[in-house]
Amino acid sequence: MTASPLLRLIARRVLVALGTLWLVSLAVFATSLLIEGDVAEAILGQSATPQALAGLRAAMHLDQPAWARYLVWLGGMMRGDPGHSLITGTPVAALIGARLGNSLALAGITALISVPVALTLGIVAAVKRGTMFDRAIGLVTIAVVSVPEFLIATLAVMLFAVTLHWAPALSSMRDVESPLALARMYALPVFSLACVVIAQMLRMTRAAVIDVLDSSYAEAARLKGVSPARLVLRHALPNAIGPIANAVALSLSTLLGGVIVVEIIFNYPGVARLMVDAVATRDIPLVLGVAMIFSASYLLLVTTADVVAILSNPRLGHR
Repeated sequence: MTASPLLRLIARRVLVALGTLWLVSLAVFATSLLIEGDVAEAILGQSATPQALAGLRAAMHLDQPAWARYLVWLGGMMRGDPGHSLITGTPVAALIGARLGNSLALAGITALISVPVALTLGIVAAVKRGTMFDRAIGLVTIAVVSVPEFLIATLAVMLFAVTLHWAPALSSMRDVESPLALARMYALPVFSLACVVIAQMLRMTRAAVIDVLDSSYAEAARLKGVSPARLVLRHALPNAIGPIANAVALSLSTLLGGVIVVEIIFNYPGVARLMVDAVATRDIPLVLGVAMIFSASYLLLVTTADVVAILSNPRLGHR
């Protein structure tokens, strides 16, 4: 496949991702209209007069049609300006920026632990297919995948925080005074997220490697006397890069949803916690800004996996 068709295919994937992001913006904005009450009621309280509520809504441009507010908000997002908080008047970008580093740290630490562990166990399970090790790994991963993050987090708190006192039940940046305190603060949130991510990534990695090991060229390599280690490292893994990249991307995309649950349970000062607080106060610009960050992150992971799959297997370009 020549470079030009390959670039066109990648560009098409990127355009599809951008179009999907625009549809997501429509869905997110429409969903925000379903939130009961409005910020004017949250600010003035239930004792406010109808005239005061109407005046505040007009000052905040909440009396404009939904389509007009959407176009104004979308134009601001395209310029990198998601607007201002209706509660504090602070730019939404500043509020998100103050919390984004915490969420990225939590997701990054989880990914750094999850990816090598899951890939290693998945590859070993594929090579040792049908053995006791493979059966044990399969049983554990199915059990973990079947349990939602909030239950894993709750059980982790009950065991490691309440019973054993190994780690704090709540994650507060104010309690960090040493590297050990930092590690203890991240221990339970990272553990709760990593369990599900590792289980999902491990299963998909195992399936991808087994599919390659069962191929005709892998069988031909065995007949030529290629050692199992060389077969995996030189033949299987290079041809499984695309499926493994998709496994990593899809597993990490589930991390985004898990972050919301974990930040709430552990009171972690991240972006997801910020969005939950914004929903409670009907701060719609802040809700929309955080929702778009999560949506864009998911699409970025999936699109990156597609591009890696195309580059690692040019035959996909003929489809």
